[in-house]
Amino acid sequence: MNVCRELNQIYDLLLDRYGPQYWWPGKTRDEIIIGAILTQNTNWKNVEKAIDNLKSENLLSLHSIEHSSLDLISKCIRSSGYYNQKAKRLKSIARYFNQYGYQVFIEKSITNFRSELLSINGIGPETADSILLYAFDKPTFVIDAYTKRIFHRLDFLPRSPSYDDVQRFYMNNIQKDVKLFNEYHALIVRHAKECCQKIPQCSNCVLLNSCKFKKKIV
Repeated sequence: MNVCRELNQIYDLLLDRYGPQYWWPGKTRDEIIIGAILTQNTNWKNVEKAIDNLKSENLLSLHSIEHSSLDLISKCIRSSGYYNQKAKRLKSIARYFNQYGYQVFIEKSITNFRSELLSINGIGPETADSILLYAFDKPTFVIDAYTKRIFHRLDFLPRSPSYDDVQRFYMNNIQKDVKLFNEYHALIVRHAKECCQKIPQCSNCVLLNSCKFKKKIV
């Protein structure tokens, strides 16, 4: 069986088990971008609290973020952790997008757009790709620790692969489709949280028959 077919079968199994995930959980492009910054090194429950606080202060837009004080932003996003750093990152990315307006960025190539995002202090590959995929519908596959963990256990990846190597693996082996990339990543996150945890819960795993490690790996 070739890798492309195996990856498609894994996707189908996860979709059958969990159903559509309706990602990203943000109503506007601004909210998705803000959420992508806030979710760095924390869980989504903490991000939701921060977003609610921003909303209550009318700060859930890049325009309002740019023109608000760092102190107020930090106070609102305290639940997300590293709040002083993230407040500065929110300011930086707000200035970046507000300078030209979204249409300019919609028309940019993925390569140039991604390069510019990565040049912003505090924006790494995962955050950049989340913004590209979920806020701008650019076909790029988001890689996170969950992806590396699951597909290492399924014997597709080495133990500590680089971000770029894992992304190339997916981009070269599944159809370049925004909806597919969106749903696949969301399903990976769901499965990692429910079954393929640091200490795996193998008895409920829909991928168990494909797992080369089963309970041997932690």
